[in-house]
Amino acid sequence: MKFFLNNRTLKLYQAFENTLIDIGEITLLFFKSMNTILKRPFENKVFFNQMKEIGIRSMPVVTLTCLFTGMVFSLQSYIGFKRFGAEIYTGSIVGIGLTKELIPVLTALMIAGRVGSAMAAEIGTMKVTEQIDALLTLGTNPIKYLIVPRILAATIMTPILTIYGDAIGLIGAYFVAVYLMGLNPIVYNEFQLAYMEVWDILSGLIKSFSFGVIISLIGCYKGLKTEGGAEGVGKSTTSAVVLASILILITNFFWGKLLPFTLKK
Repeated sequence: MKFFLNNRTLKLYQAFENTLIDIGEITLLFFKSMNTILKRPFENKVFFNQMKEIGIRSMPVVTLTCLFTGMVFSLQSYIGFKRFGAEIYTGSIVGIGLTKELIPVLTALMIAGRVGSAMAAEIGTMKVTEQIDALLTLGTNPIKYLIVPRILAATIMTPILTIYGDAIGLIGAYFVAVYLMGLNPIVYNEFQLAYMEVWDILSGLIKSFSFGVIISLIGCYKGLKTEGGAEGVGKSTTSAVVLASILILITNFFWGKLLPFTLKK
C-alpha cells in the first residue's frame, strides 16, 4: 500500500500509524501496571518519594497559578458583568468556573510540565544508561518498581492539589472582587453560595483523577521509549509534556459531555 502513496501522504500515513502504535502501547502499559498494582512487594519508599515530589514540591507553582488565575478571572468577570449592571453575579460565575474547569485543568497542566517531564527524564536516563536492563537482570519488575508507584502517587496527589488550588483561587478571586473592585462582601458570598454546588467541586476532582493517570502514564511511557542518549532524553521530556497537555485538554472536553450532572447545567 505504501508504494502507491506520494511523500506527503506517506508521512501522514506513517504519523497515523505511529499514533496508533503509541495508543496501543500506552494502553498495554496501563493494563500491565494495573495487573501488578496489588502484588507484593509494595514499593513504599518509591511511592512516598513520588507523593512528596508530586504533592509538596508542586505546591509553589500550583499556588501561584491558581492565585493569579482566580484574581484575573474575578477581575474580568466583574468588568464584564458591570457593563450589564450585574456585577453582583461575579462571585457565582467565578466560583463555578474556577472549581469546575479552570483550576482542575491548569493544576494538571502545571503538574504535567513539572512532574511529567521529570518522570520521562528520570526513566529515560535509566533506559539509555541500561539501568532498567540491570533491574531485569536482578529479577526486579521495572513496571512494578518504577511505573506503579508513580501512577498511584500522581492519581492521589493531583486531586489533593486541585482542592488546594480551588481554595487558593477562590481566595484570590474574593480579594480582587471585594478589596480591589469594591463589591459588597456579603453580596459576593451570598451569590456564590446560592449558585455554586458541591457537584461543581466534585466534577473537578473526578477530572483531576483521570489527569493524574494521564500525566504519570505518558511520562513513564515516554521514558521507557527513550533512545539516543542525552538528546533522546530531551526529546522524550518535551514530547511527554506536549502529549500529556493535549490529552488533558481533550479529556476535559469529554468529561464535560459525559458527567451527567454537567449536562443539566
